[in-house]
Amino acid sequence: MTPQPRWIRAIRALFALAVVVILGLSGTLSAQAVSYDPITGTGSTWSQNALDQWRKNVASNYGMTVNYSGVGSSAGRRDFVAGNVDFAVSEIPFQTAPEDGSAPEVPSRGYAYMPIVAGGTSFMYNLKINGARVSNLRLSGEVVTKIFTGVITKWNDPAIQTDNPGLKMPDKGIVPVVRSDGSGSTAQFSLWMSKQYNSLWGQFCVKVGKPASCGLTSQYPTYGNAKAQSGSAGVAGYVAQDYGEGAITYVEYSYALKAGFPVAKVLNTAGYYVEPTANSVAVALLQAKIKTDVPVSRPDYLTQILDGVYNNPDPRTYPLSSYSYMIVPTEVGGVFTAKKGLTLGAFANYMLCEGQQQAAALGYSPLPMNLVLAGFDQIKRVPGADVSGVDINNCNNPTFKAGDSPSSNLLATNALKPADCDKVGTSQCVTGTAGAPDDTATTGTGTGGSAATADTAAAAAAAAGAGAGAAATTANAGAAGTGDAAAAVYDENGALVSGGTGGTASTGVAGSAVASPFTLADNGWGAQQSIMLFAGVLLIGSAVLPPVLWRRLKPRGPKVGTK
Repeated sequence: MTPQPRWIRAIRALFALAVVVILGLSGTLSAQAVSYDPITGTGSTWSQNALDQWRKNVASNYGMTVNYSGVGSSAGRRDFVAGNVDFAVSEIPFQTAPEDGSAPEVPSRGYAYMPIVAGGTSFMYNLKINGARVSNLRLSGEVVTKIFTGVITKWNDPAIQTDNPGLKMPDKGIVPVVRSDGSGSTAQFSLWMSKQYNSLWGQFCVKVGKPASCGLTSQYPTYGNAKAQSGSAGVAGYVAQDYGEGAITYVEYSYALKAGFPVAKVLNTAGYYVEPTANSVAVALLQAKIKTDVPVSRPDYLTQILDGVYNNPDPRTYPLSSYSYMIVPTEVGGVFTAKKGLTLGAFANYMLCEGQQQAAALGYSPLPMNLVLAGFDQIKRVPGADVSGVDINNCNNPTFKAGDSPSSNLLATNALKPADCDKVGTSQCVTGTAGAPDDTATTGTGTGGSAATADTAAAAAAAAGAGAGAAATTANAGAAGTGDAAAAVYDENGALVSGGTGGTASTGVAGSAVASPFTLADNGWGAQQSIMLFAGVLLIGSAVLPPVLWRRLKPRGPKVGTK
């Protein structure tokens, strides 16, 4: 056998070395591939629309399973205390003296409150004048309180008529719809009434058999002709039915968007009636305070103080703005393990950053930087969480950019002032709200006007199923845009939740919920598969190419029979 020259042997050696290096790299990638244990949580229905969308996103992008049941904040906190879930979601902290007389909510494992989504408690209603739907109702805070304490019982009450000079209010009874279950929505609403209209709320408390100083409650008392329904879907569903004409409820803005129904604009301290859009909530929450002046072990550490939000003097603010907590474990216990902590930490990081891109079109407001930083601090306390990617400068949250300070909020900076017709006076904007963007004809003695600002344009785009880019552009820059439609995402019932171009206000489907969709490469073929293929090609090449090259390049002798 003719020996091969040294350069052929060198080629073989280089091929072999390349294969070893590449296979080693492939093995490293394989070892680094993350496997997520499923996690489970229960609690708030206030946050459920956002959570359901985010769960779908991480399932598609990361193969991560996050189970969640909206059973109400009170039930979620009890599940966490019992150790039956890995996390809970609530608008209020654990209660040491629950109103229903149940045992104090004292978890046996450490925990922390992590902000996850902001929003406004809105007032969804079903009202018609001469057979035409009203979509531009306005209410002062005092009137709202009187409605939900049984003081005002007719839609043509003089106080409501004063709020609505552009409408001839109908002689129709008001049906308040309240939550029958313990809920964070009730807690937030009752806290606002007790702070802002203490006398009215105190009188109501006495009337229903509670102390005059009852303050916050998560269990709304039934009274008069009020209807009690379970969950946010329950109260919104009642109002949305034909028999719900004349009804009004307190529910998160996102439910009104999905149901295709309007919400009332509420009078703020500056004298403007404002809708709870992402911008108006973002501006309001600039005055939110976070309780950090107590030990970390205190139950109220990192809870929200909203007095400044209720009375924010900025004319762009919605007064009933707040945010929801994810209660995360800081110790292993119950069903929670450190392996689940890896999943919980990754999911929490996603929610605080990428997930906030969808908040506005889902009916919420993205968290500002100060709340995201507070959330990051809590992720770092979760056993098993990978904190290597917890970096504010790599956080793709729409309210700030890399290098910003906690006082910076892009949504708040870009939010426009309400239209003149939204100011207290003899005019009333005809522009529809939330899931009912169609104008309402002027039937009263006041003049009309358009409220088609950035906020209302964004809300209308979300309700009517316009392109996602349009909603994002109008919300952030104050100019109508068209944008490209995002890929459609459907819920378990086949209803469009985000993306695509379908959906209308009449169907109650928010056709475009992704302002800037976040997707990862298909797991079917990625970098590791490409590396393996390349390594295989090199391996074959190391065996095949040198002999071929040798045969082609070796010196040829004279043909037989030639001289």
